[in-house]
Amino acid sequence: HAHDEAPAAPSPKVELVLDVSGSMRTRDIDGQSRMVAAKQAFNDVLDAVPEQVQLGIRTLGADYPGEDRKVGCKDTRQLYPVGPLDRTEAKTAVATLAPTGFTPIGPALLGAADDLEGGDGSRRIVLITDGEDTCGPLDPCEVAREIAARGTHLVVDTLGLVPNAKIRQQLTCIAEATGGTYTAVQHKEELSGRVKQLVDRAAEPVVTPVATEGAGSCSGAPELKPGLYTDRAEIAQHRWYRVDVLPGQELRASASVAADRAVDDDYGVLLRAVTAHGREIVRGSEAGTGRTDVISSGLRYPKPEAGDGDDGDGKPAAETVCLQLAHSFSAPASVKKSPGLPVELTVDLVDGPDNASDVAAFGLGRGWWLLGVLVLTGLVAGLLTGWISRWRVAVWRTN
Repeated sequence: HAHDEAPAAPSPKVELVLDVSGSMRTRDIDGQSRMVAAKQAFNDVLDAVPEQVQLGIRTLGADYPGEDRKVGCKDTRQLYPVGPLDRTEAKTAVATLAPTGFTPIGPALLGAADDLEGGDGSRRIVLITDGEDTCGPLDPCEVAREIAARGTHLVVDTLGLVPNAKIRQQLTCIAEATGGTYTAVQHKEELSGRVKQLVDRAAEPVVTPVATEGAGSCSGAPELKPGLYTDRAEIAQHRWYRVDVLPGQELRASASVAADRAVDDDYGVLLRAVTAHGREIVRGSEAGTGRTDVISSGLRYPKPEAGDGDDGDGKPAAETVCLQLAHSFSAPASVKKSPGLPVELTVDLVDGPDNASDVAAFGLGRGWWLLGVLVLTGLVAGLLTGWISRWRVAVWRTN
C-alpha cells in the first residue's frame, strides 16, 4: 500500500555558478582556454549527477560585452533552472557560452541563493571562477555572510582557476562564511573531479555539528550523546566533557583543533578518557611542527560486559567517562588569544569487542602484548649474550 511507504527524503539542490568573464579565454589549462576546460568539465559532471539531485546552472559575465561597469556588474542569469536534470538540454545550454564580460561574483551568489529557495533538502552553490570580483562595492565575502545569516543551511564551495593570493583570499572568505570549501584547480581533471565530488556530497545526508561548551572540570562538564560537537578552546585551557558508557559498549572519541590564526610552529593535541575519580583510562595524542590547518587525535575505550554488578533494577550500570581535551598551541604576543581555537569533537558508542578487557590495557591497546613480547625477547637475548661472553672468556683462559 502506498500509505505504508516511508516518505521520500527531500531532494538536495545544487547550483553550479560559472564565470564566463573575458579572462576565461586565457589559454593556461592543459593547453586549452579556461572556458573550453570548464565546458568539458561540466559535460563530465552532468553525466555523473545523482538522480536525486536537482541541479541548476547560473552564469556571471556571460552576456554583456561592453565597457559600462554599471551594466556589466548586473550581468548574471540562470542558464538552466534548478530541478530534475535533462542532461542533453543542460549540455546544449553550456555549449553556447563564450567568454564575454565583467566578474560580478556578489550578484551571482545572491541570484543563486534565490534560485535555491524552497524545499527541505540541502542546498549547495559551487562557484567556478578565474578572478576576483570586479564589481565592488558589493563585497562577495559580505554577500556570503548575508547568505549564511539567512539560516537556510546553504553552503558555498569555491573553485579558483588561478593560484593568485588575492583571489584565494577572497574565495576562501566566501567559502568559510558558509561552511564551504575552497579548492585551487589548474587541470581539467581536477576541476571535473572536484565538482563531481561536491555534487555527490550534496546528495549525502549532512551531519550538523551541535555547539557545546566544555567545563573546567569533569564534575560540571556537559553530558554528550553520540554525535558531532563544536567548541572553542583557548591556549593553555583544558576542556572537560562527560559520556555515559554501558557495559559491552566501546567509546570512540576524536578531537580536531583548527589553527585559525598565526600560531607558533610546534603544537600538539591531547584527548584523555578519565574515570570520575580521576584515574586515566586511555589517551590519544598527536603533535606536529610547521604550517597546519587542523590537528586531530582520538581514542577508544571498551567497557567489558557486566557480571552481576547492575544497579538493582535489572539494568546494567553505566560508567561516566570524563573526556579531557587540551592543546599546546602557542602564538606570538600580537595574536589575539580569544576566542579560543575552533574544536570539533566526535563521540560514538558502538558494540564493544569480545575481549574488551585487554584492548585498552594500560592505554596501550593491543600494543601492550607486543611490548610484553619485546621485553621478554630482550631479557632472553641479554641472558644468552652474557652466557656466551662468559663462556668465551672461560675458554680463552683455559687455552
